[in-house]
Formats: sequence, structure tokens, C-alpha cells
Amino acid sequence: MAHPSIPSAAPQPVAPDPPRRSSRRRLIRRETLVGWSFILPNFAGFALLTLVPVLMAFALAFMRWDSYGSPEWLGLDNFRRLVSDETFHMALFNTVYYAAGHIPLTLLASLGLAIALNRKIPGLGIFRTAAFFPYITSLVAVAVVWNMLFNPSLGPVNQFLEAIGIAEPPGWTASTAWAMPAVIITSVWRDMGYYMVLYLAGLQTIPQEYYEAARVDGANAWQRFWHVTLPGLRPITFFVVVILTIQSFKVFDLIFVMTEGGPGRSTLVLSQLIYQEGISQGRFGYSSAVALALFFLVFIITVVQFRLNKRGES
Repeated sequence: MAHPSIPSAAPQPVAPDPPRRSSRRRLIRRETLVGWSFILPNFAGFALLTLVPVLMAFALAFMRWDSYGSPEWLGLDNFRRLVSDETFHMALFNTVYYAAGHIPLTLLASLGLAIALNRKIPGLGIFRTAAFFPYITSLVAVAVVWNMLFNPSLGPVNQFLEAIGIAEPPGWTASTAWAMPAVIITSVWRDMGYYMVLYLAGLQTIPQEYYEAARVDGANAWQRFWHVTLPGLRPITFFVVVILTIQSFKVFDLIFVMTEGGPGRSTLVLSQLIYQEGISQGRFGYSSAVALALFFLVFIITVVQFRLNKRGES
């Protein structure tokens, strides 16, 4: 006689081993502590040396303080002074003037160098090193040498211009009209090697198949550059433009060494005005207001650049 089959009981889930779970928790906790031990020194240094001074500068922009007495609350008085301060207007104009010359010229020079040195030629490493070397050279040495080159009477630049028939060459750093162009030329010469390296890295990521396909389609060198090279370098170009913009608007050291803001106020920029008002004159409140204005100017320009880049990608 057949017996009815008895359904087997469903397998019960096995509870995880408590010791194994505990060891996993200890491993996660240890990895977290190791991670924090790596980033904490950098974060502490950033907070102490950058974040706290920035927050203090934001607060001082609404106060009067000479570093001796107690800060006095002024509200928006420092910013009202900015609106009517002729020196601030001149420094703002000079900063925009410098940026308008430095950004496109450095962009074109670095891209041209990268394209010229992105090929197999004898002594390629020497040429690349020579192009990059000015960027790591002492800025004081660069300023002193270029001041000698731009000397109105004894400098090689004006002697060359006279030799090719220019009877009255520019006065360069001794002239209110030519001092800023002289600074721009010097800064382009110094910075183009660094951005050349970035463009070289970008050029080497463009697949050669794109160029071969363009040649098959009959594209000439200019068409290959316009339709293959430039689109391939778009992310690098955007990065370079953003970094150049920030660097140009906060320029200080090269101008301070070459011209000290002169002749007159022809090369006075916002960073130097911040230094003069704060460090030299002890007006830290007004200096912080100028710094805050510069911060928002760079912030707005950077946001616009990101918006334009995002619109171009869509």
C-alpha cells in the first residue's frame, strides 16, 4: 500500500555568523579611520590657512579695522566707497585689460607650440624642455631680465625695432601706454609652456583614425585642424580658459616686480590694490571689500564660462 508523500519542510535561512559580522564592521571602521587619517591633515591645513581667513575677510568687508583696535561695523559703507573710488575703477580697468590680452595670447601661443611639438622631429625633448623652462624659472629673474630687454634706450628690443626702421620705438615699462603690453608679453612668454603641456596631452588623446578618415574625405590641413583637432581639444581648451581667467584676474607678483603698478597707476591691478590698502595702509576693512568684489567678479565670469560650455555641448 502506497503511503502519501509528505512534503519536505522549506529550508530555513541560516543566520549570519555573529563573529564574521563583527569582524566586517571592524574592517570597515579601520578603513574609514585610515581614509580620514589621509585627508584630515590636508583638510585641517585648508581650514586653518584658507577657509578661516576667507571667512574673516568676508566679515571684515563690512567693518573698519586697522589691526590694532576693535573692528567697527560699517555695513555697506566700504562698498559704497568702491563705487566712487577712482583708484578702484582704474585697477578694475587694468585687471580687465591684462586679462583681455593675457588669456587669448597665451591660449594661441600654447596651442601653437603644442601643435608644432606634437610630431617626431630631432631634439624634440630639448625643444619641449626649452618651451616649458620659463614657467619654472624664478619670477624675479624673469621680471629683471625682461625689464632689461624692454629698456627704452639700451634694451635689445628697441635696438632691434630701430634696426628695422622704427625711429621712435615704445617706451615699454617707462611708458603709461606701453607698460601693460610689456607685462602681458612677459606673462605670455612665461606661462605658455605650462599650457603647452596640457595641450600636448590633449592632442595625444585624439585618435589618428579621425585624421586618416578626414584625409580620405579630401580635407586639407586647415580643415583637419578645424573639424578634428579643435573639437578634440574642447575639454582641454575649456579647462585652460577657466584656469587662465582665474590666474589673470588675480595677477600680482609679476606686475609688482616689473612695474610696482606704475608708471603712475597704469599697471595697478585689483590684487595690488588689495595689498596696498591692507598691508601697506592698514585699511583691512576696505581691502577686504575690494577682495570680495574681485571674488564675485571671478565667480560670475567662471559661472558664465561653465554655462556657455554646457550650452555648446548640448
